[in-house]
Order: sequence, then C-alpha cells, then structure tokens
Amino acid sequence: MSLLQHTGPSTFYTELAELPLPVSADFVGGDVPRVTYTIRDHERNITRSLTKTFPGVIGSDRQITSHDSSEVKAFRTSPSKCRQAVLREVANGTSTKRFVEIWAGIQIEASLDVTKYHDAFHTDDFTSSLSFSPSETSLLYTAEAIIGDDNASDDPYPKFRYTPHFGELSRGKKAPTIFLFCWTRSTAFTKAIKQDMLLVALSLAQPTQAPVLFGQATFATEDIIYTSGYEHTKDGRLLGIKWCFNRPMGIWEIKLPESATVQGTPFGAKVSCNALKLTPSERSCRSPRTPTKLFWFSNPVGGPHASCVSLESRDLTTGTNKVLVDTVMEPTPENDFPGLYPNYDMPSSPFLRRGDHTYIVLHSLWRSQSGAISDETKMRDGEPLYNWDLHATDDKTHFICSRSTPTTPHEVLLGYFDEHDNLNWKVLDKPMISFATENALRDLTASIIPIGARPPTETIVIQSKEASTRPGPKPICVTIPHGGPHTSTTTSFYPATAALALEGHTISLPNYTGSMGFGEKYIQKLVGHCGTMEVQDVVESVNELIRLGISEHGRQVIQGASYGGFIAAHLIGQYPTLFNAAVMRNPIISFGELVSDILDCAYTEFGLQFTPDSLMTPATFQQMFEASPIAHVDNVRAPVLLLIGEDDLRVGPAQGLRFYHALKGRERRVEMLWFKGEMHLLNGIEAARVSLEAGRDWFKNLGQNPVD
Repeated sequence: MSLLQHTGPSTFYTELAELPLPVSADFVGGDVPRVTYTIRDHERNITRSLTKTFPGVIGSDRQITSHDSSEVKAFRTSPSKCRQAVLREVANGTSTKRFVEIWAGIQIEASLDVTKYHDAFHTDDFTSSLSFSPSETSLLYTAEAIIGDDNASDDPYPKFRYTPHFGELSRGKKAPTIFLFCWTRSTAFTKAIKQDMLLVALSLAQPTQAPVLFGQATFATEDIIYTSGYEHTKDGRLLGIKWCFNRPMGIWEIKLPESATVQGTPFGAKVSCNALKLTPSERSCRSPRTPTKLFWFSNPVGGPHASCVSLESRDLTTGTNKVLVDTVMEPTPENDFPGLYPNYDMPSSPFLRRGDHTYIVLHSLWRSQSGAISDETKMRDGEPLYNWDLHATDDKTHFICSRSTPTTPHEVLLGYFDEHDNLNWKVLDKPMISFATENALRDLTASIIPIGARPPTETIVIQSKEASTRPGPKPICVTIPHGGPHTSTTTSFYPATAALALEGHTISLPNYTGSMGFGEKYIQKLVGHCGTMEVQDVVESVNELIRLGISEHGRQVIQGASYGGFIAAHLIGQYPTLFNAAVMRNPIISFGELVSDILDCAYTEFGLQFTPDSLMTPATFQQMFEASPIAHVDNVRAPVLLLIGEDDLRVGPAQGLRFYHALKGRERRVEMLWFKGEMHLLNGIEAARVSLEAGRDWFKNLGQNPVD
C-alpha cells in the first residue's frame, strides 16, 4: 500500500491561493490609481487577472473592478496619462492574431494588425518594452522575431538551425526584437489609417563581437532610446536569466533614424540604427530609466547568480557615469543598511518629486523583510512584520504599494506626501476572507528568531497560539529552507505556507548564510562551502527552536525546493535521525550530473571557474559529488516524497529521478509524483495544489514517527 494517501482537499489553501494578488499598478487620468491582480482559479484550472481603479481615493472608498480579457497581454499608460498602449493577442481558430492598439480615453487612436511581422509579444521582466515617446506619437515594444520562415525559400535549414533560448520559463524566447510603432493623429479625431502608420524592427548598423539581443527599451527623446543588451557567450550560449543577476549584458544608447529616411519602409522591415554601449563588460547592467538622467541596476558579471545590487546613473549632458548606491559588504552597528536587494527590474515609474528634488523609490530586502529604503517607510520596532512591494508612482507625490505579513494576506495602499511634506497612507484594498479562515489566521503568530550561534542566520517562525500552548507534544515543526541559494524567504504572505500552519504545524523558514539582504560578505561566504555551511546553519536553526521550547526532538520534518531540496537531501543524509520525513520539489541531488540552463552556477558555487571551454573533468566531478547529497544516500532513513516537473529546465528532472532510484535500490521508503508539462516552480494551478496537499498528507502520515 502506498504511503501517500489523499486525505481530502485543503480548503484553507484553496481559499488563500485564490485571493487576488496585486502584481502591478499605474495611475490613469492623471491621479487615479489602477491596480492589476492575478487570481488562481482552481475550478477552471487557469490564472485570471482583474483590474481595479480607485477614483477619488482621498476621502473615498469607491472602486471599479473590471475582469481583464485574456487577450490583453500588456498595457501601459502614457506620461500625460491621456493615452494607453495595449498589446493584444486574439485566438483565431488554430492560429493567433496580434494587434498593437493606442487608446485616447475610450476612443481608439491607432490600431495595427502585426501578426505577420513578428511572433509573440514579450511581456516578462527581462526583455519586455512598452514605452511612449515624449510626443506620444511613437511606441516601443518587444516581440519575438520570426525565425526560419519556411515559406521564404526552398532552403529547409533555417527552420531547424539551433538557436539558444533564455532558459527556464523562457523556452520560446530566442530572438527578442525591439519594434518601433509610429502613427499620425487624425485632426478629425478618427482612427489613424494604415498609410499614417509605420512599424519597423530596430537593428544595429554595426556588427558586435558577440550577438546582442535587446529589450527593456525606453524613450529618452524623440530619437534617442536606452535599452538593455543581452550578450551570447563565446561558446554560443544564452545563460538562463530567471533569478540570475550576473549575466553578460549592458545598457546601450540607440539613435533612431530620422523619420524622413524610414518613411515608406515596408511594415515590419529592419532599419539600421547607430548604437553605443555605455557600461563596462565586467558589469551586468539592466533596467534603464530616464527622466533627466539615466539610471540602471548593476551587478558583477559571473560569480554568484545574485548579489548586492548597485544603483548607477549617467549624466546625459556630460556622459559621466556615477555609482549612487554601491555594494555594501557588511552592515555596521552605526548603519544597518545591508545594501540594495531589489527585484530584477525597477518599477516602470520609480520617481517621486519632493520640492525641487527627484527621488527614486525602491523596495529592497532588508534581512528577512522587504521594504522601502527611505526613512519615512522603514519599519519600526513593535510594528507588524510587514513585507512591502512598490508597484508604481505618479512621478509626482503619490505611489502605490502592497504589503503583507506571514499571517496577513496582501493589501494595497496609496502613499502620498501632503502640502506639509508629511507622508500619509490610505488602504485602498483588502482581500475578502471567509469568517472561518479569518479566525483561523488570527490564531497564527509570526516572529523572526536570530540564530545566535550562526550569525547572521535567522528564521521566520509561524505557529499556532493555541496549539503551541496546549499540554502534550509540540506541533510538528516543518523546516523549509529556501532555494537559490542566493535568494531569501521574507515575511510576505505565502498561501501554501500559511495553509500548512493552519493544518496545525509550526513552520520555520531559515535564511542561511548566502541569503540576500544581509550584506555581500555573507553571499560570498557560502561560495566554496556549499553542502556544509548552509546545512549547519539550518541544523542550528532546528536546535535553537528546540532550546527555546518552540519545537521538540522527534517532531521535525523537512521540506525544500530546488536548492532548498539540495539542503533537505543533505540534512536527511548527514543527520539521518533528525527529521522524521522529507518532501523535495525538483531538488538538486548531484551537481556533477546537473543538466541546467544555468550550468555556470554548478561551478561558481563550488568556487570553480566557469569559462566557455569548461569541461566536467574527473577531478571536478569528484569535488561536486562529495559536496552533493548523493554522497550521503546510504545514510538516508527518513521517508522521502519527490515532486518533479517533467519540463524543468533549471534542475533537470533526471536529478529527482536519480535520487528516487537510488533510494529504491537501497530499499528506502520513497514515493514520487511526476507533473507532466510543469517546469521548475510546479506553479500550475493543479500542480501547486496537489503538491501542497501531498506534502501535508506525507507529514500527516509519517511526521510523528521518529526514524530508526
């Protein structure tokens, strides 16, 4: 009989996962906040989106909700707030038609069917563009170029010629191309006709040493744009970009051709532009933003996949580059700022004006929390463990944020400075939760506990007030180390984590050495010590909670995904009696056998140099093998549940399969769920729900039984 038996749906998870999640925002009509949410729909097994606008927000609670069509792939409000650009894809039988639309209020000003000029629009954080020119008569956007058009000639080879892609979650993205769409406004206020429109693809007039692919384009003037350029490596790779801040890329200035020279150019044709790279090759630079100066994020090329971010600028008059916020190696008692650890991309409008000064507003990891870096919004002792996300500003005095805690779902707030320059907050939106779930969440408490023996390690603990104080055994403690390794678990609200806590478990979320938000020193400190240092950090977090009476020996289980699965597998091998059961999602089991879109990380995390001619030598393999969980497989005693995505490009499914058969061959207790069509995150609606319920049932059946 299988050890994994379904005990029914998790009603807590289903309700919490279906709460609207704020993902972006902007201001329309001048000063009206508009927030876009995603919703996980379990009945239809899809992710939907909706938009809420909040007219007259100061002194009013009115809101207007619209359920967005799945046809709209992206939209952007113009600087004047009078226009909106929409990228639309419409199913047409077995094919898809694509349109670029410009709306002025409720009237369409220009619309062009672009289906035959390129493939899908790019709308991710890495390559997407959607920028109006200052005159609001031109638009930049990014789309996939058509590769290997088999109708173009009798040559069959272009259709099959290998072209690298951007890796995990970006398998179909191989040739991002910036398109310039121009239109002439009708004096009669009617829709522009095709003769008054222009669509061209931008290309470089001069060849580069290695192919460069462009995205994140933004207008500075009518004829100057700034963009991020992604470079192929010498051996022809595009290294995976998701969760990686260290890729070879830079900020480029591109001069658009004069309008007279492109008039009459066929729609979709390439036009050559003069371009200049503005940043050095040893820095990975991205996310250009331009009001009066040019700003961007910067990290070192190579090394750890994520690290402390620098904020840099360029004076567009003098051409001088400047570092505004530099790398912080280690916070000090006098200044506990750990450095910048923002999202990959800046908000599309990160600027605020106060008096005669313009400020950039960002949210950044600060140890186990994320918040704004200005003094006005920094959390104070005694306040809830809010985790903040900045979504947009109006480029003046207002901005839109969301916040949550481990036990409080996301709410949306408007921040604004009044005439006395005081910061004020207004809650725009809170989720509607059933009384039963709301009461259950009130029973949960969250805290951040420092692990004094292993600084700066700390763990976020979520526990039931009632269950943790009742007589008898302590609740089962689920330790969940994060992946990466260079990410962090924050005090944000995670439906799956909250649902596990509501099932009666204590949750421990350790941020070990190598986590972001603690200073660059601690990111670099893990390099060359993977499989030991962070594993010992997590063990000490378990011991600390036992010493504090929060949990107890014999009632410990472990769960981890990706690199967190690497840690979990190490723990049950190196400390075979510490945990009663383990759940791992797409874990790294043997670095030397890893098939991945970020193969360089397998070398750099172990302190090895990765170059275009790197090979897996016997000595390198031996070093990686000895530092990997597979080296300890003979010691494993805890029953293991593996959750594997068949299409995972980050950690190939052979890793989990290898562990499954290794445990089976040693007559250990192991089961595996195999998710067809799922990638690294197992983030599909059904896959995420089944993964949560499987982990719950695994721990329910086996978590109370200490291993021999």
